[in-house]
Amino acid sequence: MTKTLRCAIVGTGAIAHAHAKAIAAYPHAQLVAVTDLSRESATAFAAEFDRPRVYDDLDALLAAEHPDVVHVCTPPVVHREQSVAASRAGAHVIVEKPPAPSLEELDDMRRAAARAGRELVVVFQQRTGTAAAHVKRLLEDGAFGRPLIAQCQTLWFRDPAYFAVPWRGRWETEGGGPTLGHAIHQIDLLAFLLGDWESVQARLWRLDRETQTEDASTATLTFASGAIASVATSAVSPRETSSIRIDTQRATITVDHLYGHGHEHWRITPAPGFESEAAAWALPATEEPSGHDVLLRDVFDALRSGAPLPAVGADPARSFELVAAIYASAAEDGAVITPERLAAHPTHRRGFASPVTDRR
Repeated sequence: MTKTLRCAIVGTGAIAHAHAKAIAAYPHAQLVAVTDLSRESATAFAAEFDRPRVYDDLDALLAAEHPDVVHVCTPPVVHREQSVAASRAGAHVIVEKPPAPSLEELDDMRRAAARAGRELVVVFQQRTGTAAAHVKRLLEDGAFGRPLIAQCQTLWFRDPAYFAVPWRGRWETEGGGPTLGHAIHQIDLLAFLLGDWESVQARLWRLDRETQTEDASTATLTFASGAIASVATSAVSPRETSSIRIDTQRATITVDHLYGHGHEHWRITPAPGFESEAAAWALPATEEPSGHDVLLRDVFDALRSGAPLPAVGADPARSFELVAAIYASAAEDGAVITPERLAAHPTHRRGFASPVTDRR
């Protein structure tokens, strides 16, 4: 437990700043090296964060530094190559979402980590925070009775200029549309709270944007708990919101936010006859909002102690599988996709390109 984790960051774009700040905030971690396709970008980034050493490529960094943890903050198309290389070099890997462009590539990343006896963590920071942990515990303990019906909405707004960037909105370069790039966070939080999924039926829509992929999607998910969830995703919604509502036998739980949540974003409403339970369901007095710093702190604690990964860092494939199932269902005109069907799917384990219904 006295070990200081030597960390390296691959890719010094915007999201890397969240990782560097979380590393700096953790008393037993140190950012020792960074690399980026742009040496200029990496040098400027290093100057902002206590001047870790700058390398021209990941191989040189791994050979020279032998880091304990590699943070992969690059576009998804190179995640497999970089994560596998880091695992083989003996490093734990913390990779930004989406973890890969396909389930097969994520499988390769997981196998490489397992063979090396290292961990692979995918950053889904919406799982974190004291409110999410509290609600998850109450759901698992049965305090709310059975979850019955849920809504999961990622209604964001991206103007036409956003999709005019050459790599955006194309299957071969972005891997998917807002279902993959945006909604995966809320889908992950929904699955974090409700557990294992049983089936998905979905459609992809092109409503207003000039894009090859979808700009909206709709889906129905069923869970092993018996709960049914409606999932709506949009990149064309001017009043933006990220929200989840879960109606149980004894209460309604809601979280309404945009890119991160604290206690003020959560609400637990008892069903008639269960008002006396409200005090026992109240959120903890001490608040911790969601964020990279919370996720990385808990993961770092586990890596240093050798303990199993915490819930906020476990299950790297579950929400990615749900997103893959949404695309697979749309490819089959709304067919029911189960975990078993997805595991043997002839096309959508390799990529998510799917027909989109154009309503423009």
